[in-house]
Amino acid sequence: MTTGLPFDDIRNLLSTMPQADGSAVAAVRERDGQLTKPPGALGRLEEIVAWMAAWQGRDMPRVERPVVAVFAGNHGVVAQGVAAYPQAVTAQMVANFQNGGAAVNQICKTFDLGLKVFELALERPTRDITQDAAMDEAECAATMAYGMEATAGGCDLLCVGEMGIGNTTIAAALSHGLFGGKAEDWVGPGTGVDSEGLKRKADAVRRATALHKAHLDDPLEVLRRLGGRELAAMAGAILGARMQRVPVLIDGYVATAAAAVLFKANPSALDHCMAAHVSAEPAHKALLAKLGMKPLLDLGMRLGEASGAAMAAGVVKAAVNTHANMATFASAGVSDKG
Repeated sequence: MTTGLPFDDIRNLLSTMPQADGSAVAAVRERDGQLTKPPGALGRLEEIVAWMAAWQGRDMPRVERPVVAVFAGNHGVVAQGVAAYPQAVTAQMVANFQNGGAAVNQICKTFDLGLKVFELALERPTRDITQDAAMDEAECAATMAYGMEATAGGCDLLCVGEMGIGNTTIAAALSHGLFGGKAEDWVGPGTGVDSEGLKRKADAVRRATALHKAHLDDPLEVLRRLGGRELAAMAGAILGARMQRVPVLIDGYVATAAAAVLFKANPSALDHCMAAHVSAEPAHKALLAKLGMKPLLDLGMRLGEASGAAMAAGVVKAAVNTHANMATFASAGVSDKG
């Protein structure tokens, strides 16, 4: 039943998502059994190839047009003293991305990944979630739709990440709103707040979820009330990729919190996604457990800006290329086991 409200289109997409291609997975597994290696010897690399095949719908999956999408937003909750850096750093880092000077730029160059940076009204932070809803429904839905542009022009693997001073507080508020527990369970140092900063973060999360308590049973309402523009855009990018059968690598804590909104709306909404890594932000591991996701990498990273997802894209490329280019026992003249 629709009401004509902006979220209706999002809800419709969540109920009509494409499903995995089982025949492509079967073809990958059949070929894998013929490659010059013992069965299962490549471990999770074999799982990655099957996952890529399932969502690309190809017997021989490929990574030829990978895209790293970084969404940047600012947050009114920074006024609560929850961040170690001034809000101006968001725009400064966006300029750094555009000038090729950030860590993610170097990782993208290493693995030949395309990079797109989406700047989301940085001059106009979302409203302070301890005092009001971050966005109204129309803005949140429109921002999700904007995030769907991440795959415009075509791509065959999408890496989703963010930049936004104060957004680990937003991720904590979303996680608390979606999964409960205590505010302290979901906050962490972010970019480096001290012990007093951690207390301010927990207090802000506690007050925000209490203010919006009556609406926490609807994941999209949680997103618009406790979220931010870059989180709405990432949720939209993930959903848009699903509609186009593009596999997704989810970056760190903030990106995972955005993805969690879709999971709570439909538990199968992240089947086309993998967790790129587990960050050093303490609550990220707990959030991944809620989503039933096993990260590909654990490198102690906590940078954001899709850096972990870009690193994982290198692993995915290696998995796909290994599967495609290894010899079979027959073609190599190698004896298979008896």
